Amino acid sequence: MEQYDLVVIGSGPGGYVAAIRSAQLGYKTALVEKYDTLGGTCTNVGCIPTKAILDSTHHYHDAVHHFAAHGIQVEGLSMDFDRLYDRKDKVVLQNTQGLNFLMRKNKVTVIHGTASFVDNSTVQVVTSAHESLLLGAKKFIIATGSKPATVPGVTIDKKRIITSTEALSLQKKPDNLVIIGGGVIGVEMASIFSRLGCEVTIIEYADHLLANMDHELGDALKKILVKDGIRILLEQAVYKTENTGNTAKVFFRDRGGKEQEFQADYILVAVGRKAFTAGLGLENTDVRLDARGMVVTNEQLQTAVPHIYAIGDVIGGAMLAHKAEEEAIFVVEHMDGQKPKVHYDRIPSVVYTWPEVASVGATEEDLKAKGIAYTIGKFPFSANARARAGMDTQGFVKVLADPKYGELLGVHVIGARAADLIAQGVLGLEYEITADSMSRVSYAHPTYSEVMKEAHTLASGRPSVNI
Repeated sequence: MEQYDLVVIGSGPGGYVAAIRSAQLGYKTALVEKYDTLGGTCTNVGCIPTKAILDSTHHYHDAVHHFAAHGIQVEGLSMDFDRLYDRKDKVVLQNTQGLNFLMRKNKVTVIHGTASFVDNSTVQVVTSAHESLLLGAKKFIIATGSKPATVPGVTIDKKRIITSTEALSLQKKPDNLVIIGGGVIGVEMASIFSRLGCEVTIIEYADHLLANMDHELGDALKKILVKDGIRILLEQAVYKTENTGNTAKVFFRDRGGKEQEFQADYILVAVGRKAFTAGLGLENTDVRLDARGMVVTNEQLQTAVPHIYAIGDVIGGAMLAHKAEEEAIFVVEHMDGQKPKVHYDRIPSVVYTWPEVASVGATEEDLKAKGIAYTIGKFPFSANARARAGMDTQGFVKVLADPKYGELLGVHVIGARAADLIAQGVLGLEYEITADSMSRVSYAHPTYSEVMKEAHTLASGRPSVNI
């Protein structure tokens, strides 16, 4: 039995970052991955391929709708669906090859196989060659991630009732698509297929898109997506789907009980994700799961077995790649005797539609529910010179600040480059910078970031010079 200082199970963003950081600190480290490639859901069938296709379809959409306004005339424009997906595959390959390089560079032992705990101190790995290995370790990290969830009455068959994983591997462009769920995955998938010319319908149970973000963001995005031709039905409960052969049906009802059914080439289920622990052999350990199937951990992310840790989607919370990465660094440095910290309220959320949507900190709904006073600084992209020059005038920045001391409470952006702009909000919250201080530093002109400056200025109680 091979002995290690640390064995990491799962090579997604949490797992591979944990393995690399452990090796950097001088620990003998093994990384176990059940699939042939490293990177987990994010790299292989999630974040990375989705962003590749979002970028490609965004270029195509611009060519169809906006190039003429720039004086660019394009004749015979068409979308090569096969090449679109081929480029996505190449992007994924580049990332997985990069991970292989990092493992070699940091001398992490990579074992491809399925890991299962034998007891609290040993895992058995069955490799793709059907060999059985026993690994012992002083510490373990469970980083097995999550799988798509569904709702009662909806069975994902991966044929006509699909998830985003299957949507990213379709052989041809569908004519129409129904998406169950108006969260991050749902609206991103809707953007992709709508841009390709598909008829897209989103069916969402909540009364807002992006229900977990500030409601103004979801409301603004809804208007934009509807304008782009996407049908959005809110406050609708899906209770059944049916694979009818060459198409599929979805059955749903509103809050008043009125029933409807739609037929489409595919029904894409995007109602969130659930922790993946199947086959881990946790029943052979003292590790506990909660009622939702999440691994239970303490503040140090230790399970009921102190030398077994868990990170990322498998412990719940915001299911974000960068949240898993932060937890990976936290756990490994904690093992090393350091005193790291993860501020969960300062981890940003991003939606890669266009315009992009990004958020960090408290929403207005959070503050109202807790009775916390706040001021609002809100500034539109339409008043920004760079946005006008780039024809990206949709959206706004909304800053929430403490009225007494000016401390930032939340920053919410819908607009061009929101995914990058939100880093400024994260910095402000992390170091408790006031809205006034955020507004008084110099911002290059003309840039999209000036929208942030003006919103901070307004939140501090001073008038903007650009209104």
